[in-house]
Amino acid sequence: MTRAYAEVIGDPIAQSKSPAIHGFWLGKLGIDAEYRACHVRPDEVPSYLGERRSDPAWRGCNVTMPHKQAVMPHLDRLDPLAARIGAVNTIVHEADGTLTGYNTDAPGFLEPLRPLLGREHLFRMARVLGTGGAARAIIAALAAENIVIVLAGRDPAKARALLDELDPGGEHHAVDIAHFAEPTDFAFDDRAGCFDVIVNASPLGMAGQPPLAFDFSHAPPGSIVYDIVTHPADTPLLQQARAAGFRTVDGLAMLIGQAAEAFEKFFSASPPRDADRELRAVLAA
Repeated sequence: MTRAYAEVIGDPIAQSKSPAIHGFWLGKLGIDAEYRACHVRPDEVPSYLGERRSDPAWRGCNVTMPHKQAVMPHLDRLDPLAARIGAVNTIVHEADGTLTGYNTDAPGFLEPLRPLLGREHLFRMARVLGTGGAARAIIAALAAENIVIVLAGRDPAKARALLDELDPGGEHHAVDIAHFAEPTDFAFDDRAGCFDVIVNASPLGMAGQPPLAFDFSHAPPGSIVYDIVTHPADTPLLQQARAAGFRTVDGLAMLIGQAAEAFEKFFSASPPRDADRELRAVLAA
């Protein structure tokens, strides 16, 4: 019998940490399967999915940029969350040969925040910086947790349109990303009983990119600062946040969380999350 496998597709793909994550878990659990990386160019998406449909050993794939929306017309089914977000990052090859699209970015993003979101709050607010593909899942995830969102982008009109599309009934706000770069003398009210999170959903701060310009006078006391950039995991924004006394969450938390959801769908097994610290060391090597 041919060895079962899953993979990640994208263009480019060499930078993906998914093979290291899934390979680590497969090894820990002793599962006889593998996880690969496959370079798929935009014009190759239809033929790639057509070929994989007929391969019984293929369990599915993760989808990274720029294919998260392009794969959708070629699937048989969309999970409701993926349909609402308008992006697919996990495709599962079902036993009947059909393809189902999921979005595990949203639950992966929320995973490190769950202990706090399990509590009751008087008010919940998120300041999200960035309006690209990653922001879609983050906005949908936050809105589902009754969090008021201030979405900042270089084009506030695009930010407004994204909010209206993903949570049309929400009382959210769109601003220019430059707003957060300059100091403010705004006096925050008592934040006891409130939940505040600041999210960098942009590539700013990634290796080779300029840092995200954010002045921490815009951060309410007690805020969590969450940066989804994974290279480096400890970004300038997170370093500045810790120096200012804020709690932080790095991009590996979301990356590992979304991978765990996909792993269960591919291999019908729960990944060994008690080994997360060891996994992080592998990813940092």
